[in-house]
Amino acid sequence: MSVLVYIEHADGSVKKTSLEAVSYAKALSEKTSEGEIVAVALGSISSDELAKAGSAGASKVIHVNDDKLSSGIIQAHAEAVAQVYKQLGAKTLILSKSSLGDAVAARLAIKLDAALISNVVDLPDTGSGYKIKRSIYTGKAFAETVVNKEHKILAVKKNAVDLKSDGADAVIETVVLELSADNFATSITSTDKTTGDILLPEADIVVSGGRGMKGPENWGLIEGLAKELGAATGCSKPVSDIGWRPHHEHVGQTGVKVAPSLYVAVGISGAIQHLAGVNSSKCIVVINKDAEAPFFKAADYGIVGDAFEVLPKLTEAVKALK
Repeated sequence: MSVLVYIEHADGSVKKTSLEAVSYAKALSEKTSEGEIVAVALGSISSDELAKAGSAGASKVIHVNDDKLSSGIIQAHAEAVAQVYKQLGAKTLILSKSSLGDAVAARLAIKLDAALISNVVDLPDTGSGYKIKRSIYTGKAFAETVVNKEHKILAVKKNAVDLKSDGADAVIETVVLELSADNFATSITSTDKTTGDILLPEADIVVSGGRGMKGPENWGLIEGLAKELGAATGCSKPVSDIGWRPHHEHVGQTGVKVAPSLYVAVGISGAIQHLAGVNSSKCIVVINKDAEAPFFKAADYGIVGDAFEVLPKLTEAVKALK
């Protein structure tokens, strides 16, 4: 019996969140003895890139190398993964929680008559049954979910598990599946992607600015620190609302929810709606001249000071360390 992992890729590379899902599957297998870790990848991507899934714990990657699957048509992806899952005789499917993953997982739950648990943050407790810990209320609380079905789909939250990196390259097996035309009834005519060196939803480090930056003309300080850190840039809702920054950089409950390893908030007071979008970050650093800013209560590290004095010094310090 195998544990199947659905992995996503973009721009020729396997997504880090999918590698985290592979690592979660490996840890799950070691705990429950569910067998080898097999990943499934759909669409055009190089075998050398797919083999890297082995470093995260996969022993094999089944590659459905059909260019029609490259565009991410949800119905087709669900059907392809379901076919591979049944052929393996798997009982558990792991994937990362994402916009594509959520849509595919919902359809797979019906196709496989499986329980779907999203926002998973820990390995299951199998001491008495099968209980999963998951994040709820935009990360403000956790729930313990008891699973009674034989087949399970676990959608792992970003940064919830440590990424394994010491495994050997995975074996690549290219397969051809029979996918009916009905699975491609939907067509994607165009895709508009956010531009930028590092996209906000995928970023491992994010530097965000708020109204404390006083105007769009000062955003070079945010971008300078972000460049040195290899980070994406974000902003608070008021900043995007008044047009200082584009709306796709708005981080928060009603904007982009992020879960980077490091989140740096500059001149942001820390309204609850903003905190709801960033509280899954592994480490939060707050820079604000107001010592009473609510964000400091959620911060791992805080700097009380003027951003226009702190940011240049911090940027130079990062340069020196590099």
